[in-house]
Amino acid sequence: MISKAKRKKAKKKIFLESLLVFFIAISPFLYKVYDYLPYDSNGDVSILGIIIGNHGFPSTQTFLWFLTSKIVPLYLMIFWFLTSRDWWYHIIIIPIAMYAFQLFEVFYDSDDYIDTDNIWWLIPICMITIPIVYFIRIKLYDKHVHGIDLEAMDAELKELKDKNINPTTKKFNTASEEIEDSEIPSLSDELNTKLSTGNIENILKGVQERIQGWLNFKF
Repeated sequence: MISKAKRKKAKKKIFLESLLVFFIAISPFLYKVYDYLPYDSNGDVSILGIIIGNHGFPSTQTFLWFLTSKIVPLYLMIFWFLTSRDWWYHIIIIPIAMYAFQLFEVFYDSDDYIDTDNIWWLIPICMITIPIVYFIRIKLYDKHVHGIDLEAMDAELKELKDKNINPTTKKFNTASEEIEDSEIPSLSDELNTKLSTGNIENILKGVQERIQGWLNFKF
């Protein structure tokens, strides 16, 4: 018998996944919704009592077209990021950030131009995300093409070090080597460790898994 808690979790998971499928299925219609809204004589639209104007665009219809052309790809990219199991899924963060910055620029930028400076806002994200994906690719290529498992080699070296055995000579470490190994790492070494590609990758993976846990998007 399936427990009540498991049934409740499965029911919630199926509901959320059905909602996700629904929004993916209607995305073409949401993209074209601006063509079918009731515009008044001033060209504005009233939705649930909220009046939407042109917001600096030539017309309200143009403004809504711009919004749908950014919002629809944005939420599709977010769905993709949350449900992806590919090794390169981190790179999806870049187009997500691009669409998010474009929407941010429309609502909060003071000038009359759009899709201009937001490309520069992506540079820090690209500088973090691209190296992560590149190094993951190197690890996978070395492991599955060259047969080099760096993690297994590191584990073996660590095991030898724990036994105080020199991996090259298979002799016990001298007292001076033990003292040298026990030295306190420098500040630069600590920063390199904390800001390493592997740690940043683990942080992004943790964020994805945490959101998936909240939404029960576990496959």
